[in-house]
Formats: sequence, C-alpha cells, structure tokens
Amino acid sequence: MQKEMLHFIKMHGCGNDYIYLPCFDQKLTNIDKLAYQLSDRHKGIGGDGIVCIEKSDVADARMRMFNADGSEGAMCGNAIRCVGKYVYEHHICDKQDITIETKSGIKKLHLHIQDQQVTSVTVEMGKPSFEAEKIPVISTKKIILDEPMKIQNETYTVSCVSMGNPHAIIFMHQDIHDLPLKKIGPFFEYHTSFPNRINTEFVQIIDDHTICMRVWERGSGETQACGTGACAVVAAAVRTHRLEKNKEIEVRLTGGRLYITDTSEGMLMRGDCVEVFEGKMEVTV
Repeated sequence: MQKEMLHFIKMHGCGNDYIYLPCFDQKLTNIDKLAYQLSDRHKGIGGDGIVCIEKSDVADARMRMFNADGSEGAMCGNAIRCVGKYVYEHHICDKQDITIETKSGIKKLHLHIQDQQVTSVTVEMGKPSFEAEKIPVISTKKIILDEPMKIQNETYTVSCVSMGNPHAIIFMHQDIHDLPLKKIGPFFEYHTSFPNRINTEFVQIIDDHTICMRVWERGSGETQACGTGACAVVAAAVRTHRLEKNKEIEVRLTGGRLYITDTSEGMLMRGDCVEVFEGKMEVTV
C-alpha cells in the first residue's frame, strides 16, 4: 500500500454526477473501496460513483463504472456521454462518431460539437429486454408488464425491463415529487424478487411526448438522473401503449432533461455532458 496523487475530473449528465478517472497510464487497485471513499459527499470528492476510462482492444475506449457503495455497475447512460466528451476533448479519439466498451456491450456515440467542445451526445443504447429471466426477476411470468407486486404491505403495478442493467418501473397518477423515495426505494432495491437488486423508476406521463420520473439507483440511492432508466421507462411505456414508437420523448428528471426515442433498432438517448472541475487527491493504491 502506498499513497499516490490521483488525477480526477468531476462531470455530470443531467445532474447524475460521477468522478472520472483516466486510467490509460495507471492501474488502480481496490476500486470498490476507492469508489466508496471518493463518492462521499462530506469526506471525499462527492458523486454518484466513479468511472474509470481505460484503453480498449475492441472500441475507442473502455468505461468501467462503480456505484457509491463500491459495487460495479454494468452501464450508465449519463456517464457514457461524459466519457465521450472526455475522449474527444483530450484528443484520445478525434472523431464525432465513436464506440465505448462497457460491461453491457459496445455502445455507439455521436458527439454534438460546438467550438471544439462536446455539448451533448446521442447514444445508441441497444434494445430493451423484457424477459424476466434475463433482467433478472424471480416470477412465474415470463414478462413483467403492469403486474401487481407487494412491496412492504403496499401493492404496486410494476413493469420490468433490462437495458443491460435491471429496472422496475411504476407508472403513477399522483404527483411523484411528493413520494418519500428515501423510505420506499430500498424496499424495491432489496426485494427478494430481484436477485441482483434493482433500479426503480417512478413515472408520471404528462402528455404524448413528455414524462416526468424519479429514480432510485441500486448502490447509490436517489440520483438526479438515470440514462438507462429513462430508456427503460420509454420502452415500457411504448410496450404498454402509453407512448408511441419512433417518437422522441422528453424525459424530465430532477437534474435536467433527456430525449429518448424507441426505434426498431433500439433505444436512442440524447442529453448533455458537463465538466464541473478537475483536481488531484491523495489516495492509497
């Protein structure tokens, strides 16, 4: 064990903030403990987790993301946009169309550039999966769409989708801003129906092209945005005939807005990517 100065960049997409660590020239150890340490908003840098940006043999770069509790995630739609911004603006890849390797596969990104700065990114997020076994959800049903589920003595109508990571979606008529999410979120995350835990989205449909949602992310708690969650919500809404296919949907989140389209080729997500600050911190590696 030794002390080392760690270079980091703090970025966010729609308020979903991560600490980004360029790992092209160094290999980090104990990343789970490092994620927990750095993500602490009082004693660390503060964020929803950390993202390691690495070399890839199959894409322009590789992204590994870790939640604030140290658990490794498969994919984060808001984080991958920031990775695209980093690799372009630091001349790792001087193209507008790039590929990023993730734990849930290779994702294609189109960078929207103004004055040599990446202002937003469109990501091909892949096709949603509704198969309970693949999400995974323990159920006698092969597909979970608008199915009743008892959570802490209350019955919710739940739809489940995988976007490379698992999501449980609850469409609601009441104002979601009044939900006691800190109280009910953990009951969903650790419910026995979800062996790998679950990300949970609570959703209000405003009109045929606008929805509002709040998200409880496994390993991080309530976050201001979730890109895979927004895609999962739109996919479930289209599958249950609440929204139309091939129509861009504005998803309003606590931290900003994402624009999601459910196409026959898969989900498209467009959103911002913002660098907040960069710095160095002494850590044990």
